[in-house]
Formats: sequence, C-alpha cells, structure tokens
Amino acid sequence: MPFHGFQMPRIDRLATVYACHPLSKLTGWSTRSCVPILAYHSISENLFGKLDPYHQINTSAQVFSEQMKWLRRSGYRAIHLAEMLGALESGDDLSKTVVLTFDDGYQDFYTEAFPVLKQCGFAATVFLVSGRVRDSAICFEGADYLTWREIRELRANGISFGSHTVTHADFRSLGPEQIEYELGCSKETIEQEIGAPVESFSYPFTLPSEDREFVRYLADTLENLGYANGVSSAIGRARRSHARFFLPRLPINSWDDAGLFRAKLEGGYDWLRWPQWFYRFAHHSVSLMAAHTR
Repeated sequence: MPFHGFQMPRIDRLATVYACHPLSKLTGWSTRSCVPILAYHSISENLFGKLDPYHQINTSAQVFSEQMKWLRRSGYRAIHLAEMLGALESGDDLSKTVVLTFDDGYQDFYTEAFPVLKQCGFAATVFLVSGRVRDSAICFEGADYLTWREIRELRANGISFGSHTVTHADFRSLGPEQIEYELGCSKETIEQEIGAPVESFSYPFTLPSEDREFVRYLADTLENLGYANGVSSAIGRARRSHARFFLPRLPINSWDDAGLFRAKLEGGYDWLRWPQWFYRFAHHSVSLMAAHTR
C-alpha cells in the first residue's frame, strides 16, 4: 500500500506504528466492537490552514483514492453512523467496518471524493456549514463549497448529510440562544433543501469535553432539536460505551502514509485520546484558575 503522502519523523507516528499498533494486534484490542470513524475535510492539494501534520485539513486526491482502494481490497465496508450505532448496540461483528465523514462541505467532495466512493461502493456523511451553501458555488477563505443541486444529486446516490452549524462557529464564545440558532437553523435549512431529516451533527473546533456542564447542555439541546448522533474531534475508534452525540474520530490528511493509515484503522492511534484529554483538562483548569484570580 505505497501511499504517496508526506513522510517526516513524528512522535505520534513513531509511537503508533512501532509500539502501539503492534501491541494492539498482539492483545487483540477488539476490532469486533470498535469502529474507526475517519474524519476528512478537503480532498485537494489546497494547503489552506495550518501546514503541520496535526492540523492540516486536506488530503490529496491521489492519497484519498489510494486509501479508499486499499480499504476495498482489504475487505472493508463503509456504513453510515446510524447503522454503526445500531450494530454496536446489537453487539454485531464490526471487524473490517469504517465510517467515512467529511467536514465543511467543500465542492471537491463532489468532484474528487464522490467518484472514488461510488467506484468502491462506500457510504459517507458530509457535514455542511449551511451558511456557505448556495444555489451557485461560493468561495470562502480560498475554498469552493457545494451547491444545493450537487448536494441533492449526492443524496440521490446514497450520500448522507449532517449539520456543521450555520457559520462554523466556536461554541465556546457563544451564548445559549446563539448555540441553539447554529444547531437549529442549520438543521432546518438542510432538511428543507434535501427533503429528508438531518440526524447527525459534527462539532466545529475542539469540543470542550472537560467542561461536563457544557457537554450535558449541548447533548440535551441536540436531542431536543431532533438530532440522533454526532461526532467530535476526540481521537479514537467508536465503541458502544461512547456518548452518541460525541463519538470520537480518527483525523486523516495527506500526512498519513500507508503504515500510519493502517495503524489508525486497527487501534494503534487510540492511545492519543488520553494525552489529548489530559492536555485539554489541564488547559481548562488553568483557565478556571485565571478567571477566579481576576
């Protein structure tokens, strides 16, 4: 599987490929009941945003195609989030199962990703920033977005759509009324345009999972608005024990070479969830202490 992604020494890659992945295979760290939800963004060479391997949001069309074709050759199937949750609840064997998600709603999903997905017979979910979708494609911060016509065509071909808010807002800076607008208006707009319920939500930016009161509020709001599931930026494979509105995912971009991609699928990258959580918890604690000393 000679992907042509970038390669460079990385602590997370070295630990994942040469330590955690072999350990997960040796211990049989359950592949039956853990599902990798892959988080893609732009399928292009458009290097907007941060250029380091941890934050880059593009995957080149060539790398994406190679990844999907490898999944197909290796016997993987790609299913929707609702189907995955039902199968986890039933205790089904989910080995060789993935969920493919694409945040933001870039037009390159239509031009680059969809033809490959169709060829491989894979399902996928695209999370739309509803305020950036028009009848004609618009360019925002250097990237073109899907049109409603393209979205309806994609849905007719088995692609699911979820909400990624109206404006791609950072909820940490918003009040309850603004959050409910971002969640409710985006859902309503997408439903009116595609003529089908919107049940899935993707949290923009970093979910402050260490703030339990906020997470509880957000889960209640999502449920009250009619959402059924959601994904976050927490790292790891999805399990039955995970909260259905904040499912973890595995970030994918052009830096994922063949070894790292396979290791992520097979549990070798799950260890990063704990350093990620500890970092966020420590940052949250420092912020609270600073607020109390003002």
